Amino acid sequence: MHLTVAWSAMARVPTVSLPELRLLLASGRAQLFDVRSREEAAAGTIPGALNIPVSELESALQMDPAAFQALYSAEKPKREAENLVFFCQMGKRGLQATQLAQGLGYTGARNYAGAYKEWLEKEG
Repeated sequence: MHLTVAWSAMARVPTVSLPELRLLLASGRAQLFDVRSREEAAAGTIPGALNIPVSELESALQMDPAAFQALYSAEKPKREAENLVFFCQMGKRGLQATQLAQGLGYTGARNYAGAYKEWLEKEG
């Protein structure tokens, strides 16, 4: 029963595959968010990703743009932005982050389900 619940929740979250992610990054059409801890991200991340640990994400996405810029040295994503891609190490926190962003009205939030683990295997 528990597994079914997890899969049905996952089915409602838009995901992005590695080939899709490569295309989005190559064309500059994705904003990438690494929701792992600062220590994990410091050890290696996908180039161009902004590290916002999942524990901070809700408050970060509710900040005013100037505060976001000051804290993360990056432009705050707009709610209507397409292809806001969240990822973690294995997929679970990325899924949580995508659901959280969707709940806050970020309609273009997507989960890179393969996560950093797949990126490292295929690209690293």
